[in-house]
Amino acid sequence: MNRPSFARVGALTGAGVLALSACATPGGSVDNPSPGAGTPTTFTVGLTYTPDIQFAPFYVAAEQGYYDDAGLDVTLRHHGASEGLFGAIESGREDVVVAGGDEMLQARSQGTPLLDVATLYQEYPVTAIVPDESDIRSAGDLAGRTVGVPGPFGETYFGLLALLDEAGLAEDDVRVEHIGYTQQAALTAGHVDAVMGFVNNDAVQFEAAGESVRTIPIAEGDAPLVGIGLGVLDETAEREPEAVAALVEATLRGVRDVIEDPEAAIEASSAHVPDLATEEQRAAARATLDATVPLYGRQEEVGAQDPRTWRAMAELMDAHGLLAGPVPGGEAWTDEFLPSRTN
Repeated sequence: MNRPSFARVGALTGAGVLALSACATPGGSVDNPSPGAGTPTTFTVGLTYTPDIQFAPFYVAAEQGYYDDAGLDVTLRHHGASEGLFGAIESGREDVVVAGGDEMLQARSQGTPLLDVATLYQEYPVTAIVPDESDIRSAGDLAGRTVGVPGPFGETYFGLLALLDEAGLAEDDVRVEHIGYTQQAALTAGHVDAVMGFVNNDAVQFEAAGESVRTIPIAEGDAPLVGIGLGVLDETAEREPEAVAALVEATLRGVRDVIEDPEAAIEASSAHVPDLATEEQRAAARATLDATVPLYGRQEEVGAQDPRTWRAMAELMDAHGLLAGPVPGGEAWTDEFLPSRTN
């Protein structure tokens, strides 16, 4: 445990209570009680921009009734294309957001009191991608080369910085091109020598297009970055600890189902992802899930928090000026809502 415990029956413990946020209204309230009080707690979960098979655990949890079983009324909401990642949770339109631990840490340093309550991707999903015939074989070979990233933000950019650190390079040792979300076009046209992308998205799309590429991991061992997780505002964690724990457990049931039976997960997701109607589309979805499942880690690791990775990430991001201010160790995450802690 890295934080003071949250009370789970009635009120919160007095010591160690997190600072309240005025940014958003949590899903539960006096009029909207927590699970077990008779009325389902309503939660809106933000899943970023478009329906996608990568969100299969949430679709499975919804279709299998896991959220209902947990005493929750859950709405899965995809952000608008022009909407910021955390704008909806700040304004109260969402109660939970799916985002990288690094993105949540940065947001917290900037004044948005986000708390990561479960890490879904135990492996960081970002990698460097180069043409198969490229002479770039390691991160060190990127010196003097052009690397494409969507922009100086988000997981692909953080992954680039971690990759360069691992090779003993500075950002000035490479030519960084901001290419938007055009990794495939930029690399195949030769506009850049390498791109930063996701192993379960960009790398899969290259393969589906028949492009022969290789991936270069951002670290030899564990990457010093925390992958995709579930984030809530401090206020939500304080006021609705039982509901947050129930949401985490139900979602992790969905993750385990995806690991155990990807084909069933695709079937469940078809109610939420409109482009799974043809065999070709389902095959593409299966390829994405095949690349995603290893990111979840072993069954016993699902949702786990790693204090060492959180510390390493905070140091990396602070060293690169990515944090607006220091975030005390352990303040941005908790393992209090994981099933192993609440059961």
